[in-house]
Amino acid sequence: MLDKRQFYINGQWVAPATPRDCDVINPSTEEVCAVISLGSQADTDAAVAAAKTAFETWSVTTPAERRAVVVGILAQYEARAEEMAQAISVEMGAPIDLARSSQAPCLPGHTEDFLTAFDEMEWIRPLGPHAPNDRISMEPIGVVGLITPWNWPMNQVTLKVIPALLAGCTCVLKPSEESPLSSMLFAEFCHDAGVPAGVFNLVNGDGMGVGTQLSSHPDIEMISFTGSTRAGRAISIAAAETMKRVTLELGGKGANLIFADADEKAVKRGVLHMMNNSGQSCNAPSRMLVERSIYDKAVEIAAETASSIKVGPAAEEGRHIGPVVNRRQWDQIQGYIQKGIDEGARLVAGGPGLPEGMNKGFYVRPTVFADVKPGMTIEREEIFGPVLSIIPFDSEEEALRIANDTPYGLTNYVQSSDGSRRNRLARKLRSGMVEMNGTSRGAGAPFGGVKASGRAREGGHWGLEEFLEAKAISGWDSDAE
Repeated sequence: MLDKRQFYINGQWVAPATPRDCDVINPSTEEVCAVISLGSQADTDAAVAAAKTAFETWSVTTPAERRAVVVGILAQYEARAEEMAQAISVEMGAPIDLARSSQAPCLPGHTEDFLTAFDEMEWIRPLGPHAPNDRISMEPIGVVGLITPWNWPMNQVTLKVIPALLAGCTCVLKPSEESPLSSMLFAEFCHDAGVPAGVFNLVNGDGMGVGTQLSSHPDIEMISFTGSTRAGRAISIAAAETMKRVTLELGGKGANLIFADADEKAVKRGVLHMMNNSGQSCNAPSRMLVERSIYDKAVEIAAETASSIKVGPAAEEGRHIGPVVNRRQWDQIQGYIQKGIDEGARLVAGGPGLPEGMNKGFYVRPTVFADVKPGMTIEREEIFGPVLSIIPFDSEEEALRIANDTPYGLTNYVQSSDGSRRNRLARKLRSGMVEMNGTSRGAGAPFGGVKASGRAREGGHWGLEEFLEAKAISGWDSDAE
């Protein structure tokens, strides 16, 4: 068992002001894998004070200096990538192959995209030929509080910390108490890469504690949060008193529209995408809308695909899904599965209880419901587990109406060989992202949603500019440049 009862504040590891222990549970075994401390107001204040002091010098460094520091973080990851994969696998249950191939590599992938955008950034921009002595200066917003979730821990840490540092901001990170080990390893990367003292700080804690303290702290200019819509609302309220900028990346209930002219692998691809990471992704295609002429066949393929998915421990190599993150999450998913049955959806794969042969660990059977009607609980609410709802439709207009009839708006999906239809739907679907025919977003594309999915735009140019203020300057002396 690891003892991780320290915080990273002002360039060094320090003991908490008022120790309050919290166990980190390995979801594959239900055993304690580490002990951390939850921060107090004194710890939060110390971290914010360090960041505020460091901002005075970090904010005026040259772009080249900030770039060099971030490249150093990247080098630390490359030297210790296996450690990062192991940490993520143990703390939140990602199968080790997934942790190595997808979870941990979020750090270099996003960092390289940010560096590309950073190199193209125009920090002082002319307003236009109509105002030759006006400039727009892009400047760091200040001290930022970063609150990250457990489901893709290094993905979200990278999408927040790296652009904040490149922008010239200083930061305090509060990772999820469910998955703190990867973030603490990231803090080691920052230290060993020579990030100046106070520029990056880490305080572990829960949402009600450190999360609320950061959201309401008068010396923090911005909160960037990824997590549940419920928590996002609470953070917005807490931040309002101090007029912070708040960027939120929240939940989702993505619709995957499959038309009769879709490619033959569309249904299988959609099921596997849904079950990836044990369904614990906000952009999961959890509602599969299928044109009625191929509906029965699609249900058959979906059931067969889900039934073929293996479930196993995170430490085991091979293709399978692991457990969900904790007992609370497991119980909640079981409740949704039972609700689907009680409300009349047709269970065609999986179901309640542990997978066969398992008596320990937070494992969920890959579950598929057919004949789901709009308005059912499993169709409306984000389950955040390996549970797929299949809904028939008769026309493009009906599919669009069902897809958009949700409080969420993160990612939607379209499967069709008709290019005109795809383009038409891409414009009409109310979501921050639309992916079609199995094509993923390109490098540097913004990640974010609309409505109850929040309004953040993370990644690439958009992710960098979220941490910048545009200052309007008139009377600029171009001869002095």
